Amino acid sequence: MKTKFDELLDFPTVLNFKVMGVACDELPDLIIAELQKHTPGDYSPKIKPSSKGNYHSVSIAVTVTSKEHIELIYQSLTTIEQVRYVL
Repeated sequence: MKTKFDELLDFPTVLNFKVMGVACDELPDLIIAELQKHTPGDYSPKIKPSSKGNYHSVSIAVTVTSKEHIELIYQSLTTIEQVRYVL
């Protein structure tokens, strides 16, 4: 990816990732499991259902150490089958 995170941020820093996916009970656990592979820690996701209840938005704060680390997390989260978008 050609991003400018390294020019805009001082590392390490905390970024809030917003993951939108199909509404299912295991979505936050799947996201946390994927994050634990790259950034072990205690996470407290905030879950917000869509107006019709078909999707959930999961916001989670993650400490990142580099531009490559951010890109790795984005790519990793998009591999989850239930995930539709990662912001």
